[in-house]
Amino acid sequence: VVSTQSTWGKDWYDIKAPSVFKVRQVGKTLVNRTAGTKIASDGLKGRVFEVSLADLQNENDAERSFRKFKLVCEDVQGKNCLTNFHGMGLTTDKLRSMVKKWQTLIEGNVDVKTTDGYMLRVFCIGFTRKQDMSTKKTCYAQSQQIRNIRKKMV
Repeated sequence: VVSTQSTWGKDWYDIKAPSVFKVRQVGKTLVNRTAGTKIASDGLKGRVFEVSLADLQNENDAERSFRKFKLVCEDVQGKNCLTNFHGMGLTTDKLRSMVKKWQTLIEGNVDVKTTDGYMLRVFCIGFTRKQDMSTKKTCYAQSQQIRNIRKKMV
């Protein structure tokens, strides 16, 4: 625990993940204490926390560690910050390892509305691969092929 003068007027709050994850206790965060008209819970609401899927599922395998979930604090109850899903992404090292030379990278995105009213923007990434018996060094796609693939992606 940090005990410097800069943390004297601050309180620790527990970050609670949504119930769909195995691990509910994600971590702790600092916030200025309630003073005058500034309320501590207002300083917490809207904060975004990034947590890996491996931490949320209590697993140490590399299969899930590259997925990062963004959780936004929506409510404060006592010393607990209740969070909700805010986004998902990949770590930069995973993205960099997926992109290789001599192939075409195809990206697409679409806005989707779920049945319970949430709006999601889904991003998709695809790569060309060599044909089985190909001796060529490259496996590039032509622009019309890229458009057709992107149309099928979204």
